[in-house]
Amino acid sequence: MSNRWLEPARAYARAFEALTPQTLPDLVKLWTEDVVFVDPFNKVRGHSASLAVYRHMYLTTDEPRFHVLDVTASDTAAYLKWRMTFRPKGKPETWTIEGMSDLAFAEDGRVRSHVDHWDAASQLYEKVTGLGWLMRFLKSRLKAPIA
Repeated sequence: MSNRWLEPARAYARAFEALTPQTLPDLVKLWTEDVVFVDPFNKVRGHSASLAVYRHMYLTTDEPRFHVLDVTASDTAAYLKWRMTFRPKGKPETWTIEGMSDLAFAEDGRVRSHVDHWDAASQLYEKVTGLGWLMRFLKSRLKAPIA
């Protein structure tokens, strides 16, 4: 297994952990101009659209913070395992989301694709008043019986 993308992934992880509205330009420097960003809510391309996703995060949450738990790389990609903590805007409770980012790199080591994988149903929707009941009900109906 090659570690070709391990150092670029570690640099990206450091920028991700240091992310604030003021440090967004540091993250942008690590992207290609046509970077693709995908998460459970967004699929965008380019600096402006990707930045808009992060700016929206800062508008709708208080104290969002990413903690990178692991970084690994293969011959073709790198992966970050992370935990995000935040408070919904104006709310006192802290929420936690755990997920993974699948990173693809351009030849120069910049990120050309950042795809987040996390369970929005159990980590977000179930906590929303009204919607939480529906998500828990659906989960109970779709869950396989345990033998």
